[in-house]
Amino acid sequence: MVTTRSSYRCGIDYRVWISSAGSTTRAELAATLQRIHRHVRPPVMGLTKQYLRYVSSAVFGVIGSQKANIAYVTLRGGERGRYVAVAACEHVFIWDVRKGEKVLILQGQKHEVTFLCPSPDGIHIAVGYEDGAVRIFSLMNGESNVSFNGHKSAVSVIHYDRLGARLVTGSKDTEVIVWDIINECGLYRLRGHKDIITQALFLKDKNLLVTSSKDSFVKWWDLDTQHCFKTMVGHRSEVWSMVLLNQEYRLLTGSADSELRAWDISYLQEEKAEGEPKVKKGKTLLEDDDDEDNEEGLDESPEERILSCKKAGTILREARDRVVSMTTDHKARVIACHGNDSILELFTVLSEEEVQRKMTKKLKKAKKKAAKAQEDAGEEAAEPVVERTLKDEIIRLTNIKASAKIRWVECLSCVGGELKVALLLQNNTVETYSLKTSDKTPTANKTARLTLGGHRTDVRTLAFSSDNLAVLSASGDTVKVWNRSTLQVIRTMACDYALCSLFVPGDRQIILGTKSGKLQIFELASGSLLETVDAHDGALWSLCLAPDQRGIVTGSADKTVKFWEFELIKDQGTAQKRLTVKHTRTLQLEEDVLCVKFSPDHRLLAVSLLDCTVKIFYTDTLKFFLSLYGHKLPVLCLDISHDNTIIATGSADRNLKIWGLDFGDCHRSMFAHDDSVMFLQFVPKTHLFFTAGKDKKIKQWDADKFEHIQTLEGHHREVWCLAISPNGDHLVSASHDKSLRLWERTREPIILEEEREMEREAEFEESMAKGDVPVVPGETQGEAAPASKKTVETVKAAERIMEALELYKEENRKLEVHKYACENAGKELPPPKPNPILVAFGNVSPSRYVLDVIKKVRSSELEVSLLVLPFPYVPELLKLFNSYIQQGLEVELVCRCLFFLLKIHFGQISSNQMLLSVIDELRTNTVSKVREIRDVMGFNNAGLQFLQREIESKEDVMFFADATGQLKDKKKKRRKRERAILTIA
Repeated sequence: MVTTRSSYRCGIDYRVWISSAGSTTRAELAATLQRIHRHVRPPVMGLTKQYLRYVSSAVFGVIGSQKANIAYVTLRGGERGRYVAVAACEHVFIWDVRKGEKVLILQGQKHEVTFLCPSPDGIHIAVGYEDGAVRIFSLMNGESNVSFNGHKSAVSVIHYDRLGARLVTGSKDTEVIVWDIINECGLYRLRGHKDIITQALFLKDKNLLVTSSKDSFVKWWDLDTQHCFKTMVGHRSEVWSMVLLNQEYRLLTGSADSELRAWDISYLQEEKAEGEPKVKKGKTLLEDDDDEDNEEGLDESPEERILSCKKAGTILREARDRVVSMTTDHKARVIACHGNDSILELFTVLSEEEVQRKMTKKLKKAKKKAAKAQEDAGEEAAEPVVERTLKDEIIRLTNIKASAKIRWVECLSCVGGELKVALLLQNNTVETYSLKTSDKTPTANKTARLTLGGHRTDVRTLAFSSDNLAVLSASGDTVKVWNRSTLQVIRTMACDYALCSLFVPGDRQIILGTKSGKLQIFELASGSLLETVDAHDGALWSLCLAPDQRGIVTGSADKTVKFWEFELIKDQGTAQKRLTVKHTRTLQLEEDVLCVKFSPDHRLLAVSLLDCTVKIFYTDTLKFFLSLYGHKLPVLCLDISHDNTIIATGSADRNLKIWGLDFGDCHRSMFAHDDSVMFLQFVPKTHLFFTAGKDKKIKQWDADKFEHIQTLEGHHREVWCLAISPNGDHLVSASHDKSLRLWERTREPIILEEEREMEREAEFEESMAKGDVPVVPGETQGEAAPASKKTVETVKAAERIMEALELYKEENRKLEVHKYACENAGKELPPPKPNPILVAFGNVSPSRYVLDVIKKVRSSELEVSLLVLPFPYVPELLKLFNSYIQQGLEVELVCRCLFFLLKIHFGQISSNQMLLSVIDELRTNTVSKVREIRDVMGFNNAGLQFLQREIESKEDVMFFADATGQLKDKKKKRRKRERAILTIA
């Protein structure tokens, strides 16, 4: 035998061994060799084991994520109010609410979407992410060409200015950043808030910004000087949202109580221009003797000369909890507000004419009441006075009752007085309503509800069909069957709270185990519930198909394991045979059963219990065989390998253990996840297995080498369960983020060293993103700061600039050596060979190559890349800038880099005598060249104005922008005159 085994491993020809075996028959020897083959492992091919990579294939089952808002968008000239944009984990889905179809996907990368904001022109949409990045997508083709990185944590609010040229973003890092979209760079960072930014709004006609935060403050910022000139402190708790009304002369804020506070805004510059008396220095504009306004939250200062705010009153909401979101339509005529419930409250802002009519009616009633009182008293009464209050200007329109709790609301006013409302609900649903605001008692009609593509609650169980084509997912109220290739829903059936599931052999029926202890059997062809079996008295946590496919075993919190057999019985209603299960045996245990699993040879049954142990029993006699103990918390999941040799267990103690099934010895214990291990399953016919954890990650492991192979990142919440297809090519996972993710096995091999290197790079990038914003030397940290932040991309860009400068220096040195050699030789020598990089870029000159490298740096990352650049490279760069400006190459870009370098290195440059001549020459050349460009722009602008005048005189019309501007000025003057009268006698 020993000779045979060694010859097997050494590759000796068995025929030689058999021929020399003497009198032993060939049949006996063949039988002996077969027995040897069963007990000897096949030889390992190659030096290393090859693993294949799993990659994300699709995200489905999510309609709208709860972390971001909902927004109406226009798509390819479509009608307004037909398309809505919602976040879907790291992607953005554009839904056609009329058809209930997904028409466009804006592909994300890794981090979850946290805010959406369409541009004023409707062509682009700005998307904020969990890591603080902002990307601008085109709604025409779904591509993103502009991205900004400045925040350290999740973006909480985004808004465009009126022209769509600037973008303001607020974040959980308490900072506000203003971005220049046209130049694709950050303008400045505004500091002052102490908590999450909840809203940030540009004023349309003034260079002002108003922001609110959870720190209970509302701040007004002058963007010309980048400082906060006013802080409103009238709120006793967090300010969750705010809107501007009445052509930006009123501010409405929502806090953590049932009141919406209104503030009247007075622009002091306009008042002075109209000749109103100035306020005495040392006394605030609205200061009273009794300091009543100070209690209402005014924080005026004698130096304030821009605007003032006075509390105008409050609007009482029906809800008693905090404001979750508040918005208006684009005309600011309708206000929509909601809390943490399912009621949306709508208010309408009356026009000045409507308010005047209302006040006239109130005055008539007051006069009648006074006249009647005069008759009863027999004496002359004073003339009645009716005060104009906030309730006369903002009235309740109606309430909308949604089908679930509301997460976000978006309003859109259409022609004919129709208001469209889109609601993103907290149960993965989008609903739209429409109502006529002109009706006396408007009622909202539900126009669409997007539900088919996802579950309302978390998916707690998944299963693959035997042909790898169908995926079963079950949640707290529904069970869905999906087509794996198209990701379309095949069947949706109502069920109880499902905890475990499987396809019955033949894939015509499915069985669910529920939280109430029942077994539910569904038929897929008809989508009907065949039978509900009262299986257990407690939650049915685990369900496993017998290897002979004739029955199942169930484990429950009632401390029992039950065995069931499939049967076909005649249905009394249809007289046709249908599937049912028959209870055959019960295994009584001393603790709650959390997971059960048959060994593939049907010999053993593994049961995990609440006492942190795993008991193994013989299937036929139910006698105890082994006890696996070592976990500190209960084992939530387990699986047995295809060859019945290994059992792997995952526990709430965040560890996984690999055991031998023959003796129950623990081969290895490994720290697997940062939170509980929720699911574990072997890849069919291998010793590789996957685990899913509450730390949002899915990991692949090798049970032979005890190695971590790959981490699948994508989910943004706890991963509850996963399922592996019978052929091992696909993996489906479900998470608390309401998404189902499909992972696909590729032909790309995994090299473990490269995987570890990629993980280290990701950790470095994450630590860098959490670092401080670069501070300009010599400047103290104030309210305004640079907008961008240091990232891996900015460091790489700086390295590329340094490499280009090194190449430029090397080429210059080679030319100098060549020139010196020519002078010594007295004749012209062949020029040195240029650097291969310059040849690859088309034989460009070294100086032009440096400029090309700078041009390829993203505009939003340019300044931080120059900030990272060490100073020894700056003198050479300044000399190059001088030559670029003289040649007229990229003057705008060069001037931007030049001014930034002069700003951050002013001390070192001014103290360097060698650079003084360069700076002086730069000053002369830059001023002359910029003047030339300015003259060209002025000439072009004058030409356009001439064409405008020609068209106006020829067509006898005024350009739309000018006409609307003049109309707005007239309306403002008339409104100021009307606002001067606060009471009507």
